[in-house]
Amino acid sequence: MDRKPIKRNEHIVKLSRDHHVSLLFCWKLRQGIRHGVSTERMIRYVGYFEKQHFIPHFEEEENILFAPVKDQKVQKALDDHIHILKSVKEITFSGKLNQENELSRLADMVDDHVRYEERILFPYLEKKLTDMQLEEIGKQLSDVPIKDNFEDEFWVMKK
Repeated sequence: MDRKPIKRNEHIVKLSRDHHVSLLFCWKLRQGIRHGVSTERMIRYVGYFEKQHFIPHFEEEENILFAPVKDQKVQKALDDHIHILKSVKEITFSGKLNQENELSRLADMVDDHVRYEERILFPYLEKKLTDMQLEEIGKQLSDVPIKDNFEDEFWVMKK
């Protein structure tokens, strides 16, 4: 099945770019697990990513994009945010070092969430919100892209 690239409204395309960074987060965790990287290193990355990406990204979505719409589709995304952050806290504060299953589950959860927002929620919001609302949302979104500059590149297989 061929998937065409999703054309995102210009005013919320920044959030889709952030989603690409989230999908790379998932890939990096999966690579680390596949290569037998110590979970301690990956857990540090999860804590870093929560602060650098999840929290600012979720706040923008919740306070800016989702604010005008209160319905089940938006509520699912809000619930996903809560579950993702809860999973991050459980991983980073549990003290357990051998957590491949939890890290893998987090990667799957984030992956599913991003795909839900990109394939279902964002197209829905683009139709539901007016052009003026989308333009105002675009003005409120940070124009600074969220970057992932974690120093320990555990996902790279060293020879």
